[in-house]
Amino acid sequence: MAEKKEQRRGLGRGLSALMADIEPSKDAEATAPQRPVRTLTVDQVFPNPDQPRRQFDPEALDELKMSIRAKGVIQPLIVRPRANAENQYEIVAGERRWRAAQAAGVHEVPVVIREFSDEDVLEIAIIENIQRADLNPIEEAAGYEQLMTRFGHTQEKVAQALGKSRSHIANLLRLLNLPDVVKQAVVDGKLSAGHARALITAPDPVLLAGQIVRQGLSVRETERLVRDAQNARSEPKPKTASKSTGGGVKDADTKALEGDLSAALGMKVSINHSAGKESGAVTISYDTLDDLDKLCGVLSSAN
Repeated sequence: MAEKKEQRRGLGRGLSALMADIEPSKDAEATAPQRPVRTLTVDQVFPNPDQPRRQFDPEALDELKMSIRAKGVIQPLIVRPRANAENQYEIVAGERRWRAAQAAGVHEVPVVIREFSDEDVLEIAIIENIQRADLNPIEEAAGYEQLMTRFGHTQEKVAQALGKSRSHIANLLRLLNLPDVVKQAVVDGKLSAGHARALITAPDPVLLAGQIVRQGLSVRETERLVRDAQNARSEPKPKTASKSTGGGVKDADTKALEGDLSAALGMKVSINHSAGKESGAVTISYDTLDDLDKLCGVLSSAN
């Protein structure tokens, strides 16, 4: 314990340690000095302009508002003096409580005033969001990445600080390598972290993500889908040109039919008819997932 107190700032303490000296503890109350809690009006307190979280869940804020209206603000906000402004303070931790207090019509909030550098404030804000907020996997991973890139923390140090396993940190960080379309599907709740992890090694994660969402596939089914896609890519494709009509040269009727279908669907259509047989294959190429959705709609309406 003594060694931790000698560290410059100690990410390893986390937000819980930051809050420890303002939350009364029956065991430690007699031995540990408590920082004084003051009361400030809500208009003396201002949000941190560099707050990593930009969106606050309206439903969660409404629940907190009702709690504050009934019991008041139980846990003090942590603030620091605002630069070049007398009797004004900037929130270090507790912006949700401050917003909910305003919505509840509460005019004063309890605070603990502390001195923090800009770097300290940003680090604490990230830790608070990761530990307390209901972050989606992409937001959580972005928070870990910020701690590592901005402050030089290793995965081991972040894991120790937040009580997570190193593998948990590493797996979430890998999600940030996915295409933006897939990451947005995770943010929107259409894909879980398990789905996203399975797609990391997929040959075409955007294509498979659309299929997973449309079909409501489970994580296990997604893993099988990715394996099948990987196997299909690794297998050599059979040469079919010699089996096509005219050894790859299509007759006028086939070309005309391809043109008609392409015009009707708004997508490229290729017809390969096996020479001397009645069988063949029709290939429809699409450029975007919207095109694929349109095609699925056309095929479904035909039933």
